[in-house]
Amino acid sequence: MKAEPELLVGLDLGTSKVAVVVAERDDRTGEAQIIGVGQAPSYGIRKGLIVNLEQAVSSVRNAVEDARHMVGLDFYRVTVAFSGTDVQSVLTRGMVSLGRTPRPVLESDVERAIEVAQSELDVTSNHSVLHAIPVDFCLDGHSGIDDPLGMTGSRLELELQSLIVPTSTIQNVINCVERAGLAVDGLLLKPLAAAMGALSTEEAHSGAAVVDLGGGTTGIAVYSEGRPRRLSVIPVGGDHITNDLACVLKIPTSKAEALKKEVSLTEEPDAMEDLLDVDVRGQKVSFSVGQVAEIVGCRIEEIFETLVGKELTKSGLTMFPAGIVMAGGVANTGGLDSFVSDVLDLPVRTAAPLDANRMPPGRDGTEFAASAGVIRYVLQKEEKPYRYLEPSASLLKGRSDVGGHSAERKILPRLVVDKREADGAIRSLMDTIKKSFRELF
Repeated sequence: MKAEPELLVGLDLGTSKVAVVVAERDDRTGEAQIIGVGQAPSYGIRKGLIVNLEQAVSSVRNAVEDARHMVGLDFYRVTVAFSGTDVQSVLTRGMVSLGRTPRPVLESDVERAIEVAQSELDVTSNHSVLHAIPVDFCLDGHSGIDDPLGMTGSRLELELQSLIVPTSTIQNVINCVERAGLAVDGLLLKPLAAAMGALSTEEAHSGAAVVDLGGGTTGIAVYSEGRPRRLSVIPVGGDHITNDLACVLKIPTSKAEALKKEVSLTEEPDAMEDLLDVDVRGQKVSFSVGQVAEIVGCRIEEIFETLVGKELTKSGLTMFPAGIVMAGGVANTGGLDSFVSDVLDLPVRTAAPLDANRMPPGRDGTEFAASAGVIRYVLQKEEKPYRYLEPSASLLKGRSDVGGHSAERKILPRLVVDKREADGAIRSLMDTIKKSFRELF
């Protein structure tokens, strides 16, 4: 009797759409092949946040059913990518002495360095650390070390990036997914998922910024030397462009959305006078291509020059040799790459998913980069479990019946650093780290 295939499932919870990517793992090679992509319009989510739980649950169910119908298989466990408007990216450093005489670095030394870096965090009681990402190891003053284990030195330093999110945002995502009949295997922020899905290894090492232009938010992931240096979410996206058109041109939002998709930001001068017809309550209204392009361009310029530019500055990096990599549905706007390149004076490319050749036609565009990135994240975390530590998903309490299958229910711990709770939180994190190193070695 043939065993059921092992499936890896990523759920992309977006403002405009919910997407579900299903991949089948090869038992011999351990690699995963994407076999289906389901999607459904997203309702009940605004600016990346769940504002109507029942509507959001229904959207997830519809996307899951679409994916199940495509692959012909059932699944109940998913890794979820989500967004939000209050994401903090905090860098802290930890340093430990290895003794007067140089010696090889042990697991316990790395654990102590991470513990010191975490102790520098100031996390309020209503927030949680979603990811703790080691971005740089330094041994005896020499930085840029990927993995210090086994290397010899006297002093180990670590730079740790912690992504802090409101606990309520995380819990609402978990509640939504569980009420849709699924169990949450892991969580990650959409900017990280988009980077995993669209950024090449060479670009990540050279230095680049991935800008995920979604409907309600714009996610930014700044990479250097192969590691994410800053991740952030801006509560401005394609919906704001649509609203600008609706307000200025005085047309319904649905008509503005259609109009937005018809223009290019680099139209020839002669084409700017061409007219676009819109049916508004039975009457034909015409607007020039130049009018529409100017409104769209003003909002795009604000997003990149003011908001994205500010995040690039906060990253502390001054050079981006690989430039800007754009993903998300708004990245399909005609001429956007040339327009943004002029605004930021950087090379820009619009990125289809790295696994586009393995994805179904019509569901392999820039808007699915984050969805495909969830699968890559799961595989990379399994290969190098110490690279993405997940304190918020480390405690599993109790069992729940999800879809008729026994499943573990995630309960979010709060990783806070205050006098009363720091010891317990750090012990929890250390348990996760020890388990990860045991699996790796």
